[in-house]
Amino acid sequence: MENIVIIGGGAAGLTAAIYTARAGLQPLVFAGSLPGGQLSLTSEVENFPGQDTILGAELVEKIRHQAEKFGTRILNENIVKVDLSNKPFVVYPSAKNRQTDNMKDSPLALNTRAIIIATGARALWLGLEAETRLRGKGVSACATCDGFFFRGKDVVVVGGGDTALEEALTLSKFAHQVYLVHRRDNFRASYIMQERVFNNKKIKVIWNAQVKDILGQDKVEGIKLVINANANQTNKKSEEKIINLHGVFVAIGHRPDTALFQGQLKMDERGYILKNFYPQYPMMTAVEGVFVAGDCTDHYYRQAIVAAGQGAAAAIDAERWLNRETK
Repeated sequence: MENIVIIGGGAAGLTAAIYTARAGLQPLVFAGSLPGGQLSLTSEVENFPGQDTILGAELVEKIRHQAEKFGTRILNENIVKVDLSNKPFVVYPSAKNRQTDNMKDSPLALNTRAIIIATGARALWLGLEAETRLRGKGVSACATCDGFFFRGKDVVVVGGGDTALEEALTLSKFAHQVYLVHRRDNFRASYIMQERVFNNKKIKVIWNAQVKDILGQDKVEGIKLVINANANQTNKKSEEKIINLHGVFVAIGHRPDTALFQGQLKMDERGYILKNFYPQYPMMTAVEGVFVAGDCTDHYYRQAIVAAGQGAAAAIDAERWLNRETK
């Protein structure tokens, strides 16, 4: 029987581990097959308090070391199934680190009194080979995180929703020129966001276009576009165009890693886990004893420091709830 299991090894999960470990709860963290989550894929981080500049993977390692110093047990395994229908809750880890043959195809069930879900969210990408190769070398999904590194340079934002337009506006504070590439001839974004973009002289919209490739070997040097003909044009041939630039920001959406909890927890229409059902435990989900923190519940801020703060809050709520339950 575990006191608390934390699912997720990013900023939210590891901060929750620090707080619950210091409270004597002996947390068990399942950090997943990509320990550190999206933060581990970030190149330089300059906006995390106490760190002038640090690589994302190095920051994760520091937080993880701090959690382990207080007695946190961390496994780089995924949870493949959960049962939240009864107490204690049951979690089923993957068999990655199992030694015996008879356990490889049969996950071991663990009982736990409480759970903190910190599984994060994944940015949706274009699916280009160069996009993966140049991620952190000019390719990003977060203007707030990386915009400062492109001061005075030319960049492109791909997308047409509120997020894409907000990214473009953020980048216009730093960049020399911001191209906004959208595959349709109109935006899905709100009217006020569109108005701000159209009135910004630094932002140039390229309609009916798709990114065919990102150019550069060790850093972004440009993009290759396919621009489709507008329905009103007489010449309806597509054309290719190369634009020299330094940064590519993909803003076509995020997907929370919450499929594991479908049908067991209340979520919004996009799959983000809902919380704040109990006034005395703001980070608790609709299931008493299950808490949530970070990007799997927060689609608005998507910042490591916010996720860490929510991880601390979830840990404090969990500690108080467990203390009440064991009295």
